[in-house]
Amino acid sequence: MKNASSVLIIGLAMFSLTGCGTGGNIGLGALGGAAAGAGGYELHLNNQKNQVEQDFKDGKIDEKERDVRIDQIKRDSLLQ
Repeated sequence: MKNASSVLIIGLAMFSLTGCGTGGNIGLGALGGAAAGAGGYELHLNNQKNQVEQDFKDGKIDEKERDVRIDQIKRDSLLQ
């Protein structure tokens, strides 16, 4: 979570410092890459959450285990 936030902050800093021209395009590319990476990370967490819910429905885990896992996923999320 902290790494993705750091990449996003660095991307925003590059974008604001470079301005127009080639530097601006590089900064915009870095920002887009950071956003894509964060989106992929959130998609992975959503898939994990769905798997935990399915395991609970299938009786593989109890309610306490489900709550612990869901709480961990929420803490790892950038969006919360």
